[in-house]
Amino acid sequence: MAKRVGVIGGGQLAWMLASAAKTLGIELTVQTANSDDPAVAIAHHALFAPIDDAVATTHLATQTDVITFENEFVDLAALDHQDICFRPSLASLKPLLDKYQQRCFLRECNLSTPQFWALETAPSPRFPVVLKTRRHGYDGQGTFIIKNQADWETTLHMLENRPLLVEEFVPFERELAAIAARSQTGEIVVYPVVETQQTDQVCRWVIAPAAIAAETAAEIDAIARTLLDRLEAVGVFGIEFFLAANGRVLVNEIAPRTHNSGHFSLDACVTSQFEQQLRAVSELPLGSPALTSDGAVMVNLLGYETAQSDYLEKRQHLAALPNAFVHWYGKSRSRPGRKLGHVTVLLEAPSPTKLYDQAAHVVKTIEGIWYGS
Repeated sequence: MAKRVGVIGGGQLAWMLASAAKTLGIELTVQTANSDDPAVAIAHHALFAPIDDAVATTHLATQTDVITFENEFVDLAALDHQDICFRPSLASLKPLLDKYQQRCFLRECNLSTPQFWALETAPSPRFPVVLKTRRHGYDGQGTFIIKNQADWETTLHMLENRPLLVEEFVPFERELAAIAARSQTGEIVVYPVVETQQTDQVCRWVIAPAAIAAETAAEIDAIARTLLDRLEAVGVFGIEFFLAANGRVLVNEIAPRTHNSGHFSLDACVTSQFEQQLRAVSELPLGSPALTSDGAVMVNLLGYETAQSDYLEKRQHLAALPNAFVHWYGKSRSRPGRKLGHVTVLLEAPSPTKLYDQAAHVVKTIEGIWYGS
């Protein structure tokens, strides 16, 4: 068992990993440039350097048994020649970090995705169309839904000299996601499929489990297992899907790390995605991904103003809701769209319809408290 784990990144995902590390008796060290990042306060150690600083990562490797990732903004080329134990491996990351290359990998796996092109080879756009930066996009950053020629030209000018991916716009019925984990020995567990609600390409809430046909859930489970086996991955991966009106499942994106769509697992599953990540990379047996209640709804607490506040009164109101668990990331500055925390509420309902009715009421209540009327 690896007792010392390094993490590239120090944000909220590393913060939740650090909490799980204490439970498992694992010593966690984070590499981050920012001393006020959430994970710094509770990790055992912090190495202050940019996350793409390969020299610093080499130093991190001397202090740890294995290194894993909170984000994918690493310099693969600079790390590739280093004799460092990464989990997932750099070979597992390589097909995924560039969104165009990720689409090509999915095509090689015979998995359905939206039609896509590198900008240089794309036909004349048929609007609406999706334009994405090929690297470093997250929380909606780097993704643009283009509705007309004027917006197309303006956005291309804004993104000049950046590699871009063009995708067909999919008029999906729902957005779904699944968290999956694979161990060093090839064991795979897949968490319940969830439905996500995105606004301006940022996740607002997640309902677990998604009210989908058993055949659809089985198809998504099979896709997740195929992807992790093809990548020979070790660790937790978040996989996003579109569910088309005709029932067709399309893979949208793969994140080679813990993912916002799996935060519900902290309070609603036998084993959280964060504990699972540490179990996988430390060679511990994987834990059960099963729900401990009929379902759960997770609501992100997004910044809605530029301010410096801990929003204590609002958090106290949220914590007073029945079966609610408030997770506050300790960020001192708020800005519109920034993820400051999340709330998970456990649900008990006799049917999927009742579960969704409960979830809708909970989302309305939480957002009413957080954003106000």
